Amino acid sequence: MLTDAGRPLVDINEAEFTAVDSANAVPMLRWSADAEEARRAVGRAGEQALIRLLRECGVSQVRHVSAESDAYGYDIAASGDLAEKAHVEVKSTTDPTRLVIHLSRHEYEVMTADAQWCLAAVLVGRDGEALSVATVDRGWLCSAAPVDQVQRGRWESVRLEVPSEAIQPGLVMDTWRLISPSLFLSPFAWACRQPPGRFTDGSLALQLPSPPGRLQPGNKAGFGPLDDRQCCQRAGV
Repeated sequence: MLTDAGRPLVDINEAEFTAVDSANAVPMLRWSADAEEARRAVGRAGEQALIRLLRECGVSQVRHVSAESDAYGYDIAASGDLAEKAHVEVKSTTDPTRLVIHLSRHEYEVMTADAQWCLAAVLVGRDGEALSVATVDRGWLCSAAPVDQVQRGRWESVRLEVPSEAIQPGLVMDTWRLISPSLFLSPFAWACRQPPGRFTDGSLALQLPSPPGRLQPGNKAGFGPLDDRQCCQRAGV
């Protein structure tokens, strides 16, 4: 894609800006095709690594839907033996110190309409393996996303630096734990919180209250409910 001036439209971070002497000067962008392809390769590696992990963890059906189309608004569709479903958007990185993601408007709108949507952060190693997997809180994503200011303008993509309190080890949903935090032997990346307590199989679990009819921590089939965060239903979404 190109800008109106014929320049390449790229996704960048602070490291790709050159230093400038004046605070009022416009920073110059360092960009290369190799760097762009490297970013794309990390994204692909994270998706493939998570697909392998889900299958290794016994998820019965795993489908790489983003390889078919970007229209889904997520990357992986997963189904369990007990009719559990998960629509997983994958954000991959090689930086264990902080988690920076880019969320598209389409991904955001799918999230607000789809209770089975979740965001998985994957720390990718040198060999393309997943060194760590974590779940980003939906409520935080809703609260951090921009709000359109005028009728004739709308945001299409947002860069977010996710705080550690919005990151939970493993891949978990309200009633389904797809990947246990205890699967990873190395310390959790991004300083994300380690949930207290343990499942009956020894893996870590959140001690969250569950209303009648919902799965409780200690049941290997899933978790109690996370905060629904009704901010996703705000006007204009």
